[in-house]
Parts: sequence; C-alpha cells; structure tokens
Amino acid sequence: MMRVEGTALYPYVLIGIVVLFVAPVMFLPYPALAHRPTDPAHQLYRMGDFKLESGEVIQDMAVSYVTHGQLNPKKSNVILMVTAIGGNHHRIDFLIGPGKALDTTKYYVVCADAISNGLTTSPSNSKTQPGVKFPRFTIRDMVSSQHKLLRDHLGIDRVVTVIGPSMGGMQALQWGVSYPEFMDSLVPMVPLAKTPAWTCVMLEIARKAIMLDPAWNNGNYTEIPEKGMRLFWDIIVAVASRNPWAYRSQFPVGPDVLPWLKTTEDALVKAVDPNNWLYQSWAYEAHDLGTTPGMNGDLVKALRSIKAKTLLLTSINDVLNPEWEPLEAARYIRDVTCVTINPYSANGHLAASGAVPADVDFLNHEIGRFLDLVTNQGKKLQ
Repeated sequence: MMRVEGTALYPYVLIGIVVLFVAPVMFLPYPALAHRPTDPAHQLYRMGDFKLESGEVIQDMAVSYVTHGQLNPKKSNVILMVTAIGGNHHRIDFLIGPGKALDTTKYYVVCADAISNGLTTSPSNSKTQPGVKFPRFTIRDMVSSQHKLLRDHLGIDRVVTVIGPSMGGMQALQWGVSYPEFMDSLVPMVPLAKTPAWTCVMLEIARKAIMLDPAWNNGNYTEIPEKGMRLFWDIIVAVASRNPWAYRSQFPVGPDVLPWLKTTEDALVKAVDPNNWLYQSWAYEAHDLGTTPGMNGDLVKALRSIKAKTLLLTSINDVLNPEWEPLEAARYIRDVTCVTINPYSANGHLAASGAVPADVDFLNHEIGRFLDLVTNQGKKLQ
C-alpha cells in the first residue's frame, strides 16, 4: 500500500538556503568528507577475489567500513548505511549520533564504502587492476559485496534498515530486491529504481568533461586533469545538484554566481579521483532493478518483490534523479510511504545532502519517526 505524504512541519525551509549564500562550498553533496581523529576507525574486510555479476573478478577485494554505536547481544539493532556516488561513509553523518534519526544509543550503524569510492577497492588503489584495467561493475555488485561484509565478516543476517542517498538510495532498493528477507525496512533518499534517459545524459556529459581533457590520457593520468575536473564539477554541483529556482534566490544579480562557481571549482578540483567516479557513474547509468536475476527484465515484478517496509524520500525539482521516476516505481512497492523532503524547498537533489539545516531537521524527524514505527518504539530491538 502506497502512502504519499507532504508535510508542513518546516514552513521556514527557505531560510535554510541562506546558509548556501554564506559558505556554499562547505555544503556540497558529493565530495567525501575528511576523516577526523575522533571518528570511528576505518576497517577493512579483505575477501580475496570477488566475482562480479559479469563474470569478471576484482582481485584482492577489500570493503572499507566504519561502525557507530554498540552491537547488542541479539544482533537485532543493525542499520546499514550505503553511500552516494563519489561519497564515503561520512555521507550522512548528519543523521548519525545520539538523538538523531540513526541514534547510536539504540542502533549499531555499519557505514559501508561502495566499490570505487577510493576506500573500498577502486581503480585508484588497486595494485593489480589500476586505472582503466579495473573491471566494470554494477549496483548489484556493490550490494553483493556489502552482503558478504555483513553476513560473512560481521555475522549479521538481518538489519533494521538499509539507508542511503542518491546512488545509496539505488543500492537500498536493490537490497530490497536482491535480499528481500534481510531487512525490516528501507530508507532510499532521492533514489532511482531504473536510471532514466535524462540521468544518463547528465552522467555522460559529466564523463565527457573529464575524458575530453587531453590530460586524462585515456585514464592513464599521473596528475588530476584539472581542466576537465573543473568542468565536471560545474556540471555535477552547479547544474545536476541544483536547479534554476535555487539560483534565483541565491543570486538575484545573475553574474554574481560566477565568482561562486570559481570558488567551488577551486575547492573541489582534486576532491575525487576521476577514474573512480567514471566507474561508479557507469554502474549508476546501468541501474535497473528489473535486470536482477530471476526478474527477467520486469521492473514491476522486481518492485513487487520488495517485502521491507519502505520510506521513500524524494525532492521536488531534482535535476539529477527526477522525482517522477521513484514515485512511479513506488506504485508497485507493497508497503511504502512517499515523503517529499521539505516540499517548500527549492533544493532539488541537494535536499538529501545535509547542506541545509531545515532539510537536516526534516530528515532526522521523518526517518526517526519511521524507524520508531518499524521497531515498535525500540521494543523489537530487545
């Protein structure tokens, strides 16, 4: 049963955009946040050679992850967080901690790094398959590696929820199809069930920005191809993650946006490895729940196979992952609630980034309330 909710809990949402006026570069949705000394330790699960859906193999595969909170004796309080394209395990830190939606006094939060994000085995860190020698992979391969991490390494066979934004939301939905008995719930934020043509165009334009820079050198660069990466970030941050309505409020005088754009480029030009992002973008582009083994290309069949209670969070004016796609998909998920992230916001894809305080408050409230429902106010964890 699908329920669609639009909530007016935060009528002051547009005030949050003021934050973007003051320090916009601090609030970008894709770059991986730096690890601080007080953060949980990085851990690696070394699984050896990892066979992909294609039959190719990632050699010496290692999944990077961090954990927050304490695993209870029944192992019944686990939450799996999966990350967005280009991001790492810090991607939704704004939801993790005491009193937040992923309350670490109640939950044991496992934050897994996706293949090719620079921490889990990637083109940038593989000793045997570096750069363009790395095999292409899928969203399902990401999910399969995470399943092995939980089941084979951590001894966990069920989680309270799988949660992630953007490409993380796509992984969350794939979890629900590939392992329908493994979780009580799913929280996909600004996801896709099947990547539409528009998103493929956005990804291809961003890839061309990198690959047409002579310094990319067919993926065999020795230094970051700066010109290509500057244009790449213009496309990803300034176009795909925003929309005209946000700019209208932020820059009433049009040309005032140009110094901001230059500052953004300067801050991000070396923020991600180009080949890492390219490989993740190919997985993003190929995403289709209907191509899951056993579904015979039938997207509706795949969606109907999801058993987990689902909170699907979308954003109006999302230029990268258009809102219509997950909302259409939600029609076929048996137990789903669709909620627009701050329906008064003009933040588009940025709404799930933690960029704007009002959006952060909204997400913590909605997700926390949903997980209370899933766990019967925590009683199911005991």
